[in-house]
Amino acid sequence: MPASSDRPRPTDRPRATDRPRPAGRARRVAARLSDRLPITPELWVGPRPNGIGEQKPNHFGDMARIAWLNRKSAGYAWKLLTQGVCDGCALGVAGLHDWTIDGVHLCTTRLRLLEVNCADPLDPSVLADAEALRSRTGAELRDLGRLGHPMRRRRGEAGFRPITWDEALGALADGLRAAGPERSALFLTSRGLTNESYYVAGKAARALGIANVDSAARVCHAPSTTALKATVGVAATTCSLQDVIESDLVVIWGANPANNQPVFMKYLFLARKRGCRVVVVNPYLEPGLDRYWVPSNAESALFGTQMCDLHVPVRPGGDVAFANAALKVLIERDAVDRDFVDAHTEGWDELVAALDAQPMHDLLLDAGLTLAQVEAFVDEYQAASSAILLWSMGITQHRRAESGVQAIVNLGLARGNVGRDGAGLMPLRGHSGVQGGAEMGAYATALPGGVLPDDTSAAALSAQWGFPVPAHAGLTAAEMPEAAERGELDVLWMSGGNFLDVLPDPVRIEAALATVPLRVHQDIVVSSQMLVPGDDVILLPVATRYEQEGGGTETTTERRIAFSPEIPRQVGLARSEWRLFGDVAQRVDPELAPFFAWPDNRALRAEIAEVVPAYAGIEHLERTGDAVQWGGRHLCADGVFPTPSGRGRFTPLSPPTHDLAPGTFTVATRRGKQFNSMVFGEIDPLTGAGRDAVYIDDADAAALGLDEGDRVLLRNEVGEYLGRVHLARLPARTLQVHWPEGNVVIGAGADHRDPVSRVPDYNAVVTVERAPDDPR
Repeated sequence: MPASSDRPRPTDRPRATDRPRPAGRARRVAARLSDRLPITPELWVGPRPNGIGEQKPNHFGDMARIAWLNRKSAGYAWKLLTQGVCDGCALGVAGLHDWTIDGVHLCTTRLRLLEVNCADPLDPSVLADAEALRSRTGAELRDLGRLGHPMRRRRGEAGFRPITWDEALGALADGLRAAGPERSALFLTSRGLTNESYYVAGKAARALGIANVDSAARVCHAPSTTALKATVGVAATTCSLQDVIESDLVVIWGANPANNQPVFMKYLFLARKRGCRVVVVNPYLEPGLDRYWVPSNAESALFGTQMCDLHVPVRPGGDVAFANAALKVLIERDAVDRDFVDAHTEGWDELVAALDAQPMHDLLLDAGLTLAQVEAFVDEYQAASSAILLWSMGITQHRRAESGVQAIVNLGLARGNVGRDGAGLMPLRGHSGVQGGAEMGAYATALPGGVLPDDTSAAALSAQWGFPVPAHAGLTAAEMPEAAERGELDVLWMSGGNFLDVLPDPVRIEAALATVPLRVHQDIVVSSQMLVPGDDVILLPVATRYEQEGGGTETTTERRIAFSPEIPRQVGLARSEWRLFGDVAQRVDPELAPFFAWPDNRALRAEIAEVVPAYAGIEHLERTGDAVQWGGRHLCADGVFPTPSGRGRFTPLSPPTHDLAPGTFTVATRRGKQFNSMVFGEIDPLTGAGRDAVYIDDADAAALGLDEGDRVLLRNEVGEYLGRVHLARLPARTLQVHWPEGNVVIGAGADHRDPVSRVPDYNAVVTVERAPDDPR
């Protein structure tokens, strides 16, 4: 293998690249964009170098602090950064580069994850008193160090004691055997898990007859999966990051990449340099989407970059109404691409009929917008010859989330913005494991390849695998604790994740976890859910993606299956998860041993390529940045859709109404300085708000007699949230609080989920009052 400083030679393997740099025309475009674009003072934020005195992240200061924190493991940390594929968001930086543009790509989220990836094993004695740890924050628990030994705690014991791997796996196997498949469940997080781990987990579960296997992809983008599959025939982004750079218009809808996928801001910066317009559709104009300082570009780092041309302040849940209103204006202006619609889509007449029955006045009321605001959006969309429609959890985490995605698809199809350069539908993935997790079959509602489980698909997979596969869907992530509440779950086996943080109503979740007779948590660090007492709780130490035997792959937002080599390091007795899942299956049923007997990781990937044909080529990847992009640059290229009819499908939609009772507010959850539920800072550097902030519009605050910093109490039937007022420009009677802290007022249960994708609705209705102990 070449040293990290060498320039790897081109590969002669078909469809794979052996370094994370673009080739051919894309490479030439990248070089031209990154090296030769002129200086653009009209995009500057201002003359202050690096935004001194502005409310913004101090990227360079953060980098220095992180380097200091990792000074004892600097050599290994450098190997992770220069040889590994990022385990942060799903944009997929390999080493310090990507496949699209020249230059260094490095964000502080990836750097902060070094603190976990490079940590030494903790002293097992610190877990001897679990109750003493329960008041600690997630950050304080991570600071204890890596899990290095299997540990066990039984009912009545103060804490955990070290045990052998044989005892741990024997207990898990005995528990699964006794419980049976219907009373067992397996959940996998997006914590840097590889495609190999997801695949073996799903295979092991189904080998044991367990359909109750789900992953973090459920909570993030399950509505995108179901809606895209139903409308355009694919369950992934239809375009590539190169298209973002080349697009005339990027619409960022219900997403905040400045916080959650900061590397994306460099693509957006390059797009802006070549004249791309940017529209943000979101209740709040996130400061990082208004202006941003890209640290890896000298011009942007010095002067900042204005990122947003138009903000559309849609109210939470008003996205369908807004999209329908925009479609009505497009139709009135005769600005629909009728050639594309007639040749490549179906359902247009039904959509038009549905829109005709929806008065514009009602749509504007439900969207919380004026006609002028909708027309301003249509002005931008109509003028663009190509557009990327990009969305994330502001769309997907709603009670009617699938409709929200379908509404965006309607807009994309109406202008032919699918399957060509500079255009596409892009569900922006926030975590490196979620795209592959669903495609590998670690999913309650899909087998490997995203195939729905039924008699036919289960029979086909059974023939490939050599054992019977359940022909039905299983419990999703949010449904697992509910099954425990009903006394229907005997074993809950979790790879990473933290239901106490991730799922709504943590008080209810904690009570549910405590009822499960056997809980097994395999992870790299301690989390709060491990400390919830139970009859039998076992902790299993596992390797990071970088330590995984034989390396591993992830699937990026743009469908690129990227290889990250093994960077050897042994932390205590930690084991690679793909081996671990197979070992457990064999312990439960020794006759399954031949089906999990891969000699090495490459052999496992060869099986993946056979079972999931789209992943062909994964078995040949071997060096940093080797990658295969399934489907190529564009899905649905040239208007050919992989649907039964070969056409994209419009969906007539009736927007939900928003009738708030007097004195109540809609509250939505938001992210701050964090990665997933891992909180990295008490202050959000982009907004200046603390973790207990209650974002509220100035007019609403004034009506309630509230001012900046006042303590307030949000209350509903689920719980109470105590916070401090943070004034912001928001739609009327709309609040925002940080997640996961705000989950205490978010309802759980079937009535609080999207009925199709079964993703939780992370919004609620609350009353607001001054806190009783507020000094004012």
